[in-house]
Amino acid sequence: MLVVDVEASGTESWKHSIVSVGALDLMHPENRFYEECRIWDGAHIMDEALKVNGFTREQILDPQKQTEGDLAHAFLDWSKDLADRTLAGQNVSFDRDFLKAASARAGHTEWTFAYRTIDTHTLCWMHMINHGIQPPIDPKHHRSALNLDAVMNYCGIPDEPEPHNALTGALSHAEVISRLLYDKKLLPEFEQFQIPWKSH
Repeated sequence: MLVVDVEASGTESWKHSIVSVGALDLMHPENRFYEECRIWDGAHIMDEALKVNGFTREQILDPQKQTEGDLAHAFLDWSKDLADRTLAGQNVSFDRDFLKAASARAGHTEWTFAYRTIDTHTLCWMHMINHGIQPPIDPKHHRSALNLDAVMNYCGIPDEPEPHNALTGALSHAEVISRLLYDKKLLPEFEQFQIPWKSH
């Protein structure tokens, strides 16, 4: 399983750009990837997105940084020999779509990842149901309220630090996947936090 987190200049893969990618191989979690890039020429920028990821306009426009295309090449090259390249994460369709769009903009003719993904939101929802817990619903929007922080808290881990960092995000996704699927801690970064359903 390839756990991935993308930070971007906005929410739409066709008009916004990747600004950083964090990832790790769940089977070998010491095998990690983190790189940043400047946005592609003409990409839109949402101030709200920059508030989330902590990048400034100057940083994402920095001509000294590699291009989004170079980052896409680097990510594909890093991941090409992993035994299981199934993409996983929180709302991972967002990350998949951005990586696919970046690869297309970079001139790749073959997207080598499957459409199928593993979403931590779904894993957590199922885990809660299987343990007799009603997943939280956002009363205003009438939809699931299981964002990443809620999933992490359910798994015994504090909220993700702000601003959000792509590697920190990927590590958080990997840790909750391990806890939800295998009832096991995974990463030394989270060793101090107990798994709630195993602590009593």
